[in-house]
Amino acid sequence: MNLLQEIKNYQPCNQQEACDQARMIDYMTHHADCLSRENQTAHFTASIWTVNKARTKTLMVYHNLYDSWSWIGGHADGIEDLRAVALRELQEETGIRRAALVRPEIFSLEILTVDGHIKKGSYVPSHLHMNVTYLAEADEKETLIVNENENQAVQWWSFEDALKVPKEPWFVAWIYPKLIEKALTQK
Repeated sequence: MNLLQEIKNYQPCNQQEACDQARMIDYMTHHADCLSRENQTAHFTASIWTVNKARTKTLMVYHNLYDSWSWIGGHADGIEDLRAVALRELQEETGIRRAALVRPEIFSLEILTVDGHIKKGSYVPSHLHMNVTYLAEADEKETLIVNENENQAVQWWSFEDALKVPKEPWFVAWIYPKLIEKALTQK
């Protein structure tokens, strides 16, 4: 099944997801380059909400660019298999190698704003990340690493603390609570 069909098949859990799903479908239909960051208006990214087996903690990184604790993810860069992108990012950003997707289906959808910034000496204009999230379980005893190109720290946080440490208000108010609630109810 291709990504467009997976997004069409996804059952939104709230109004935010329903609105974002409709915009993603429309954007994919009209922009062949939507999987590439060469599209500087909007492009697809993949995130992975990683929880421990007891579903009491989530794994977060202190992201260099956003100067905040955040979930794990990255750009599609032309790859339509966003599951693979999410799992690759988890390994690259945290060192976790034995994570398993709870289910292969999409866990969450969200369109995220990205402010203009400097990356590798070049200006990147403000744009949108059409983000597809997957849910994974990992062993919190597995050795963590810091990918200094991406982050300054990697740590497991209780769900309660995961809502306190990020600096991005939209994520704290809307995205992370939704992910926590869904993680607690999905098997």
